[in-house]
Amino acid sequence: MPSFDALSAQEISAGIAAGSFTATEVARAALEAIDAREPQIQAFLEVTPELALERARRIDEARAKGAALPPLAGVPLAIKDNMNLTGTHTTCASRMLESYESPYTATCVARMLAAGCIPVGKANMDEFAFGSSTDTSAFHPTNNPWDTERVPGGSSGGSAAAVAAGEVPLALGSDTGGSIRQPAALCGVVGMKPTYGAVSRYGVVAFGSSLDQVGPFGRSVEDVALAMDALVAGGHDPFDSTSQDVAPRFAEQASADIAGKRVGIIPAFMEAEGLTSEVRAAVESAASELAAAGAELVDVDLPHLAAAIAAYYVIGPAEAFSNLARFDGIRYGYQEPDCATLAAQSALSRAHGFGAEAKRRQMLGAYLLSSGVYDKYYYAAQKARTLITEDYRRAFEQVDVILMPASPRTAFKHGEISDPTQMYLADLFTISINIAGNGGITVPLGLGAESGLPVAAQLVAPAFKDERLIAFGSALEQAYAGKAGVWGEAAAMHRAGAPVAPVYAGKGGEL
Repeated sequence: MPSFDALSAQEISAGIAAGSFTATEVARAALEAIDAREPQIQAFLEVTPELALERARRIDEARAKGAALPPLAGVPLAIKDNMNLTGTHTTCASRMLESYESPYTATCVARMLAAGCIPVGKANMDEFAFGSSTDTSAFHPTNNPWDTERVPGGSSGGSAAAVAAGEVPLALGSDTGGSIRQPAALCGVVGMKPTYGAVSRYGVVAFGSSLDQVGPFGRSVEDVALAMDALVAGGHDPFDSTSQDVAPRFAEQASADIAGKRVGIIPAFMEAEGLTSEVRAAVESAASELAAAGAELVDVDLPHLAAAIAAYYVIGPAEAFSNLARFDGIRYGYQEPDCATLAAQSALSRAHGFGAEAKRRQMLGAYLLSSGVYDKYYYAAQKARTLITEDYRRAFEQVDVILMPASPRTAFKHGEISDPTQMYLADLFTISINIAGNGGITVPLGLGAESGLPVAAQLVAPAFKDERLIAFGSALEQAYAGKAGVWGEAAAMHRAGAPVAPVYAGKGGEL
């Protein structure tokens, strides 16, 4: 069997269908990679060898009988630990849910399994998805595979790191304010947040119900497209009232021509405070490559984007306060022992079950929803949301997609940012499309000349036009294929049998 690390999701499923190797061999290779690399990376909270090998056995039996295999048959999958899967725990990286066992399987997970994926484990995250570093996990931080002294981003940092480290080719994450796109940028992988409503949220523990969206990570745009086709297969989910019918036509866009299409550039974003010179250079380089592929660059104005972070940190905490009220230490979750009253038990269970950032967000939400404050801030945030959504709508009357940074900087060191406000600014370029509900994708461009760490660009599309992200993302990926790109360099090192993490750090070169 060829090196597992060198194979894409598409190559794995095709190899299994052709009989070049078995699903069981792939599953064992993934589990061995996890076992070897987890001491360095710590991407997982729970590894599920029994589930993985059982599903692999079923795929091999189906092939032996001559049955048609699903499109992702035998592809190992990591699942963010806020998504339910029967036979696993769903902890949200919190002591509050440390012993919680999934009573059912989330629709997004079920659809990936129906497409043939093999669940190898539950990935680490910031507690209840509150964070941009994965350092707020109650159990352990996750390390960036390019430099283990640095964060992988968050909140879906475990999912991004697992893909970047070659432990799995695909992973699921959730994105409330950038939690797929920002860690994808910091780890040098592809990460996609679909339009709000494109993917069912049933079975995903809620943070901000009007903001949350599930999406995939992969090492190539094509793999992410295949995952998206699986996630939307079956259409509307009756268990999620926000779920919409979306046609599974993402993979066919991987070779679409972008010549003559229009790409929006936001000049104000390229001069934003905190944007590093190497990230700016990377995005400018991406714009040039899209122009070379035949696209027209057009300046667009989104005048209300400056209000996005303020609006998000009103709407998000308010919804988090409402959603996390159910974790009271009485019905389920951590329960403080030996309390004289139910009130004392609930108060102490919440005090000891939640971490600092989870408490901070809920207290902020409680304040923002209180009498006399609600009208002043929450209504204003919703008005800002409407203005931002209108900004995007008008911009997309002029262009097909918008190009912008995904993260203002490359991966920072563990503990480097201690001020919560500064940590919130890590999502400067991602929050606005959660506010508006549009889809976005992060595409790695290579390694920064100054840091030697992954740099990336983000593409944004109109609502329910997410297939454009695949077309333009593929064009960018092809443009950088011959350069010192992240995926090409990482794959070459894997094929040569190089160890993970430390070897990656500082490799590559200028864009």
